[in-house]
Amino acid sequence: MSPLAQKKVAHLKRKTRVRKKIRGTTERPRLNVFKSAQHIYAQIIDDTTGTTLVSASTVQKEASESLNHCGNVEAAKRVGALIAKRALEKNIATVVFDRNGFLYHGRIKALADSARENGLTF
Repeated sequence: MSPLAQKKVAHLKRKTRVRKKIRGTTERPRLNVFKSAQHIYAQIIDDTTGTTLVSASTVQKEASESLNHCGNVEAAKRVGALIAKRALEKNIATVVFDRNGFLYHGRIKALADSARENGLTF
């Protein structure tokens, strides 16, 4: 198996392991994070109803203004601040963090720290 395929398999194993343990409720929804090479996405999901309550990403103008590249730590910090702001507007203060199988490092950590600094609790 190629190194890239091994990396993908390891990511899927982590994702499955994490999702078995994490469930978002109405009182404490799940903050899900996804990253690609060029963008980062965050959404707050209520798993009991299967609905997305709040979302933010670097695809949106509000988060990507004056950024040269949207796939870096600075962009992740902006998305974290934006998701926290939008969540607090909808009276969501406490969430469960779902790193979606990604390692808690770099952009994922930056987004989580920024969301915490801006008022989300997890």
